[in-house]
Amino acid sequence: MFPILFASLAILSRPAIMDDFPTLTLGSVAPDFNLPGADGRNYTLKDFADARILVVVFTCNHCPTAQYYQDRIKQIVTDYKSKGVALVAIMPNDPKSVRLDELGWTDLGDSFAEMKIRARDCQFNFPYLYDGETEAVSRAYGPVATPHVFVFDSARKLRYVGAIDNSQRIEHVTKNYLRDALDALLLGKDPSVAETKAVGCSIKWAGKEELVKAYLEKLDEEPVSVSKADTTVLQELRKNGSGKFLLVNFWATWCPPCVAEFDDFVTVNRMYRHRDFELVTVSINDTDQRSSVLEFLQKRHASNRNLIFASNDKDQLMNAFDPKWEGAVPYTVLLDPEGNVIYKEVGSVDMLAVKRAIQKAMNERKPW
Repeated sequence: MFPILFASLAILSRPAIMDDFPTLTLGSVAPDFNLPGADGRNYTLKDFADARILVVVFTCNHCPTAQYYQDRIKQIVTDYKSKGVALVAIMPNDPKSVRLDELGWTDLGDSFAEMKIRARDCQFNFPYLYDGETEAVSRAYGPVATPHVFVFDSARKLRYVGAIDNSQRIEHVTKNYLRDALDALLLGKDPSVAETKAVGCSIKWAGKEELVKAYLEKLDEEPVSVSKADTTVLQELRKNGSGKFLLVNFWATWCPPCVAEFDDFVTVNRMYRHRDFELVTVSINDTDQRSSVLEFLQKRHASNRNLIFASNDKDQLMNAFDPKWEGAVPYTVLLDPEGNVIYKEVGSVDMLAVKRAIQKAMNERKPW
């Protein structure tokens, strides 16, 4: 469903990195915390005082590996809650240190607001806490990747640290490290495996904001152009022979809803364009407005493929793409590589729904 390969940021100047915050060693006492949860509550270590065993999982929204494990974490909570095991998840990343292309396998970033959406929509049955403001708690525990698990006994001493199991793809799992550790501790025994490597996306420690800013500035320097779209171009666009998923947005400079959501389309393109995805915008402005259309596109750094109707015979051009389209804009269509419609909306879009449609379709087609 989700790939694990990621582009990483080049270190132009040395910000804080994971080596600065060593992982908590076995036998260490659990560091305290006081963090806001996605459910509206604040949580401290004392809130879990009655638990025989406490599991602290460092995870996040954007990491595809972390997403692989969401349901498994929920199932562990269900299976072990009656046995006296409590589980709390902490989001350790600085959202400002995540590049847009690192969001290519997700619908949501790592902001606190987006954590609330993920917890709600995925029906998390555990507290999901935000540490992205200072990362102080994360630095005390020292996770290296998401997800990274820390298991503490009744005295809150660390007894297991590492991965949940040995494969992010559940069909390949042969070793259940976390479950085995919990079972052993519940029997009063030492886990047979007390340490494993945590495989996943690296922690996004604060200090990379300037790198992210430089990356965005580089994107803003990309050339922007607009080409004419006649009936042949629009027919070919609808058939989609690109081999990619195409998000096609019909718009106009005189359409306030089109203008209001345009920047979001540019952001979506920057998130997913390094995968099998392409954004195409089609302006239905009159042909003598081409210069103003190009000026608009340049101001919004829309370096994706941009088209403008090649004539003022709008009926003919609209019919070339979709005879059932009655002409209202904005009009947005997501096509799969075979030209099948996956998503369609006349009027303003729900951008989260658009991202979810893109993510779901691409991940089902090519998970690696």
